[in-house]
Amino acid sequence: MSGCHDCDNCPAASGPSFHPNSPAPHVVALVGPPNSGKSTLFNRLTGLRQKVANFPGVTVEHHVGRAKTTGTREVVLVDLPGVYSLNPRSEDEQVTRDVLAGGMDGVPKPDSILLILDCTNLARHLVLAAPILALKLPTLIILNMADDLASRGGEVDTAALASQLGAPVALVSAAKGDGVEKVLQFIEGTAQGHGAALKSPLIQLPVLQDVPKCRQWAGQVGAGAAYKAPEPPLWTRRLDSVFLHPVAGVAVFIVVIVAVFQTIFTGAKPLMDGLQNLVQTSGVWMLKAVPDSILMSLLVNGIWKGVGSVIVFLPQILLLFLFIGFLEDSGYLARAALIADRTMAKFGLQGKSFIPLLSAYACAVPAIMSTRTIENKRDRLATIMIAPFMTCSARLPVYTLIIAAFIKERPLLGPFLGTQAGAMLGLYVLGFVAAIVTARLLKSSVLKSEKTAFVLEMPPYRMPTWRSLGLRLYDRAKIFLRRAGTVILAVAIVLWVLLNLPLHNGKPPAITDSYAGAIGHSIEPVIKPLGFNWKIGIGLISSIAAREVIVGTLGTIYGMESSEHPEGLQHSLQSEMTQGGAIALLIFFAFAMQCMSTIAVVRRETGGWRWPAIQFSYMTFLAYAGGFVTNQLVHSGIM
Repeated sequence: MSGCHDCDNCPAASGPSFHPNSPAPHVVALVGPPNSGKSTLFNRLTGLRQKVANFPGVTVEHHVGRAKTTGTREVVLVDLPGVYSLNPRSEDEQVTRDVLAGGMDGVPKPDSILLILDCTNLARHLVLAAPILALKLPTLIILNMADDLASRGGEVDTAALASQLGAPVALVSAAKGDGVEKVLQFIEGTAQGHGAALKSPLIQLPVLQDVPKCRQWAGQVGAGAAYKAPEPPLWTRRLDSVFLHPVAGVAVFIVVIVAVFQTIFTGAKPLMDGLQNLVQTSGVWMLKAVPDSILMSLLVNGIWKGVGSVIVFLPQILLLFLFIGFLEDSGYLARAALIADRTMAKFGLQGKSFIPLLSAYACAVPAIMSTRTIENKRDRLATIMIAPFMTCSARLPVYTLIIAAFIKERPLLGPFLGTQAGAMLGLYVLGFVAAIVTARLLKSSVLKSEKTAFVLEMPPYRMPTWRSLGLRLYDRAKIFLRRAGTVILAVAIVLWVLLNLPLHNGKPPAITDSYAGAIGHSIEPVIKPLGFNWKIGIGLISSIAAREVIVGTLGTIYGMESSEHPEGLQHSLQSEMTQGGAIALLIFFAFAMQCMSTIAVVRRETGGWRWPAIQFSYMTFLAYAGGFVTNQLVHSGIM
């Protein structure tokens, strides 16, 4: 799972793009199998000069960035989806082939290619070289992870390999930066139009549609380059004997998850408290600095308390993504996917569904788009339908606010797990259970299909670099703050207007008599059985734009009553919500879809409104029923 990117709030909207009237840049395509280090090299070549986008007309995501070269001509790098073949079985492979052949509308045909291969798995990865070289474009074969090859006793004769393939070869460690200067020399040379012509290979390319012959050809090329595969590290075998064990592996996975959630609550608290104090202190300062007026009310009670109520959760979200990035870059998450496949198969899902579902813990939008790697259409649709049940980062502010306000912190598993982290973990588990039960219903009825094998290449264990983790966190912070400055800001302003109209004798009305109050009171009879009041009702409506907006909405509403609740939003909720209503709100958000971006991408992926309408209705029903039952159980003393 790459860093979670919200496609409606691209983290680098100022990045390079293709315009027909601007001078043509030199376009370089990065191609390679999954887990070959392609994205690591892309990040090193571009730094932060990149953006995420979708190809025209399809939802396949790609990265585009400007290379840090010294030449005068602009060089644009396009990081294509990781593929094993150009014989398309999935949308990823189809798009990659179309881009390389110049058949993708809106994307120019590449002028040259960087083919990134993992040199510790060269025998398998060389198969992709045959169709790439057959395109007759200037190509640099990059043997990545050279540091692993050397440290584990592997060898390869790059000069002999270049003669075999008829293309230049560079031995590189993208993670450490070793050999990257050779890549930049190739890019600059091809941008100037010299130094990259393909030569006749010593071994002729095979018939590309014949997979066995391609594999045989790759073996011959490797043998001709004196390739010696590295020995698997002893510590890798030892770790896999634990992480992939049917019992010990599951136990380790549970321990890791528990540790992550406990750390998220305890580790982020000082930073969150600091941000909370900063928001409150600056709000008081603005009250003194700005004259008492409509403008002051808008700035402080509307915008600042609305947006500030959400921003305080940024440390917790970044800490979550730090853990996810560390687990992914280290190679552990691929092992977790293999463990999860055993469980998912019992509910009718294949292992390939695990990666999109795991991505959904960051954001459902890219997760749903990543289902394009699932060849079986019914399996893909089932994965799309259950992905929003996975607890995305947008739910985190809602969960944290309610849990901190209504669940007292006490030891649950001694010093290892407290009640608050346990409640958070329970909500994540609840969403996952709802997902797999729904999958079972779908796969045993309308989306029944044959079982398919799960094939996953295990990446090597590696120590994540601070550079890679830092780029992930920078992107996530930028997305979060961009959303706070756009969607949440817009909702806060609209809500403030509705709370201040209609005017009575030129003065704002009482909140309960405002337009917003009227909307809330009109839906209160429907949500009252869940333990929600009219203020929560307004929050539920606004949260359809984005789940975390409810926190900003409640911050704005209670900000209009600032003198009555000086301790902040948590105290305001404690004074007006019952314990049953608070727990019911957590259950409601665990099930409800509540996200316009997700609805939109499901419509695009499924080609119409039928499936998103079914999905939204089903999840809303579960959310309402779950909230109703929870509220009744708490009030009856059962919970």
